[in-house]
Amino acid sequence: MIYCVVPEPLADELLGKLTDYYADDPNVTVIVDRRRGSRRGGGAVGGGKRELRDRRRRTIPGELPSLAGRGE
Repeated sequence: MIYCVVPEPLADELLGKLTDYYADDPNVTVIVDRRRGSRRGGGAVGGGKRELRDRRRRTIPGELPSLAGRGE
């Protein structure tokens, strides 16, 4: 699905034209962007309980045994 997003100030001018233009393409939907502000505005904290962790695989402590038959 492809969304053709029209800014709300231009909706009166473009919505009809773009809807007609993409009428034969079932993969395109023309929509009007009616958002009033950014969700990522300053001061957005979210849950506030996020913990940053090291995601790398931990190493096993100790030595690896030598492999038999490797010319050692």
